Amino acid sequence: MASLTVSVPTARLLGDVTALLSADELATVEVFEWALDDASGRDNIDIVVAPYMSATKTLPSLAGVTTQLVQSQSIGWDDVPAHLPAGHTFANATSVHEAATAELALALTLASQRRLPLYVRQQTESTWRGRFSPSLADRRVMVLGYGGVGKAIAARLAPFEVEIIPVASTARDEDGVQVHGIDELADLLPTTEILITSLPGGDKTHHVIDDAVLSALPDGALVVNVGRGSLIDPAALVEHTASGRLRAAVDVTEPEPLPADSPLWGIENVLITPHVGGAASSMQPRIARLIVRQIRHLLAGEAPENVVFTS
Repeated sequence: MASLTVSVPTARLLGDVTALLSADELATVEVFEWALDDASGRDNIDIVVAPYMSATKTLPSLAGVTTQLVQSQSIGWDDVPAHLPAGHTFANATSVHEAATAELALALTLASQRRLPLYVRQQTESTWRGRFSPSLADRRVMVLGYGGVGKAIAARLAPFEVEIIPVASTARDEDGVQVHGIDELADLLPTTEILITSLPGGDKTHHVIDDAVLSALPDGALVVNVGRGSLIDPAALVEHTASGRLRAAVDVTEPEPLPADSPLWGIENVLITPHVGGAASSMQPRIARLIVRQIRHLLAGEAPENVVFTS
């Protein structure tokens, strides 16, 4: 009889997790596939790993099931409390997506600065025409949000010879880095040439980048969002980019998916990717390692990591 039961949503994750467990662990841990798309047939599952990017559709399936831990495959969890039945401890996927999301933030920034979307369009037309472009080097870059993703972005920006301005909810000195408080935005924005945000969603950050913030940025500034679409007022973003005053590169939008009739699609100064910040090959082994760590925490009688709330 297994002392710990664990459900994972895909056959691939099942194989990845079991491959990391020792023979002794496999003798006491039952890992099985359940995608939360129907009844599990079980009253108790110690660890339930939710499907990726589907909280609203799948988490209600946990009604009537007791758990020790519900493990997300995403870092963001602002949409979870409204859909997770009562009585569950929920952990996010900190440690899984930071590197991939930071890679995309850097890619969006470089692509926008060096006009790659323009050259892709020219390639489809077999047109050879170079243009002068803004560099990344020597730019003043604000990293708005200095958690795991923000720090990973800053680390990847450092070799590009930029001035990095970290901003978080409160000012602090962290490992020798001067982190500015969000209350300093008014003073920092007028000289910010690139604004990259990775803030989480929720009421506290809803439309934190509004018309006033966008208006304070200098002409030609680039806004990059790899956090949540709700961080930016979409009407203000359309106004400032359609006029040509600002540029944007966004992996997340409000709403999602971005409707086909959204004016953002047709704005030349806007680069859009479909919420793929964490969708990289590094995700699969990292989520498997996190699940195995959670299994080992519970087997040892330890508290799980990354717990963000209990419903």
